[in-house]
Amino acid sequence: MAAKGGGAQGKRPQRRVESVPSVQQGGSEPALSIERIVATAVELLDADGVDGLKMRRLAESLGAGAMSLYWHVDNKEEVFDLALDSVLEYRGPPPRGIEAAEWRGAIFHMLEDWRASMLRHPWSASLLPRRALGPNILNRLELLGRILSDAGVADADLNGAIWSLWNYVIGATITRANFDLSDDDMAAAQQRLAHLSEKYPTIERARLLLDNDWDGAFRKGLDFLLDGLVPRQ
Repeated sequence: MAAKGGGAQGKRPQRRVESVPSVQQGGSEPALSIERIVATAVELLDADGVDGLKMRRLAESLGAGAMSLYWHVDNKEEVFDLALDSVLEYRGPPPRGIEAAEWRGAIFHMLEDWRASMLRHPWSASLLPRRALGPNILNRLELLGRILSDAGVADADLNGAIWSLWNYVIGATITRANFDLSDDDMAAAQQRLAHLSEKYPTIERARLLLDNDWDGAFRKGLDFLLDGLVPRQ
């Protein structure tokens, strides 16, 4: 299930920053750098999605020539990797010092932050499963694995636990980002469902199509998953 690349791309920006000087642009444009390239790429991805990111357009947005970018990045694929990793940096509690009794809160904080980061940058949820894993993403997974392990999840079950939570966060994010019905649309859908209550009695009774408490549903579902991983005492 791991994405290709295993995080090897995380070493390339450091090599380039150390060995290649920033390219100073004409006029008042600041020097071209990995940081500027990534920040501008994120802006373009936020505006136009994955298909809208072209190297020529990225260069134009930076006020640089297209070939200048290649002093800093190998290709567009590396730009995707770097942009994705940059928006998924986690600045939460350090991996050490989390008390056993606080493990659920720590996981909630990290996974809610992860989901919120992807909702701010909707392209990231669809891009993440097919990109190399950068240092920020690997740091999240390491912290998640460490908390689960300290909470009592056996090593034999650790991978299944991590991937289950990974899948839950990505699935919840993609669903929320793409479920774009207005309140009126949802009410109309639920009303149509009411006329089919004999066929769909359970979801009609639960008024599923009117439930737009996305944050609450995410937290409740996460509670269900964590209860299965480490039952409450």
